[in-house]
Amino acid sequence: MDRAPDGVDPNVPNVARMYDYYLDGKDNFAADREAAERILKLFPNTKTSAAVNRGFLRRAVRLVTDNGVDQIVDLGAGLPTQGNTHEIAVGSRVVYVDNDPVVCTHGRALLARGDDVDFLQGDARKPDELLEQLKPLIDFDRPVAFMMLTILHFLSDEEAFGLIARLREVSVPGSHLVISHAIDDNTDLTPQALEVYKQSTAALNLRTHEEILRFFEGYELLEPGLVDPKDWRPDDELAASGRRSPGYAGVGRKA
Repeated sequence: MDRAPDGVDPNVPNVARMYDYYLDGKDNFAADREAAERILKLFPNTKTSAAVNRGFLRRAVRLVTDNGVDQIVDLGAGLPTQGNTHEIAVGSRVVYVDNDPVVCTHGRALLARGDDVDFLQGDARKPDELLEQLKPLIDFDRPVAFMMLTILHFLSDEEAFGLIARLREVSVPGSHLVISHAIDDNTDLTPQALEVYKQSTAALNLRTHEEILRFFEGYELLEPGLVDPKDWRPDDELAASGRRSPGYAGVGRKA
């Protein structure tokens, strides 16, 4: 990325652009690359973990659409890259949401090319405002899938559990909840690594397996449960690799 849009400080590392760098994307600034490289020195498997998480997204979206859900809200979507949700859920209504103006600018330019794809600048920490933004785009009288991959660990407990409770409240039976989340017993996420994120646009709030399970209260947690992302219905060599990922992933269905 050569030039920052108006109102964006390219000197402050941004977690979405750092993630883009991990996925070998091009939409990042020098500050993002520097911060990402610091993380990679502390946690060399970050790029592999990002790819594994992307594979989980692909498999989860396929499950959701196979279960008849044709409305998907992808919260904390990040920068457009390979294997985006709308490319997997062909024919579905997909709304990407992110609070980063850079993400939204690029998302609208690269993704919102048809009637079934939109990109909103919204804040997951303000669920009521977010739902008002979504009302013209999503029919909440029909099942909807909320996807939250690697976003909840950037929210405080009050923000994260409040968001999930509000989304569960407006969801009808048949709706789905898709989550991936970093864990607090990940020894690779050292104090030095956490400090890098504190200096970026969002600090990490790591949680235990039991705490992440709480997000699925009110949902039927589908097989194989809350597991390492690579172990969630693996279908390729990367997903079936033996190395442990630094988090958990799961899909729930509202009965």
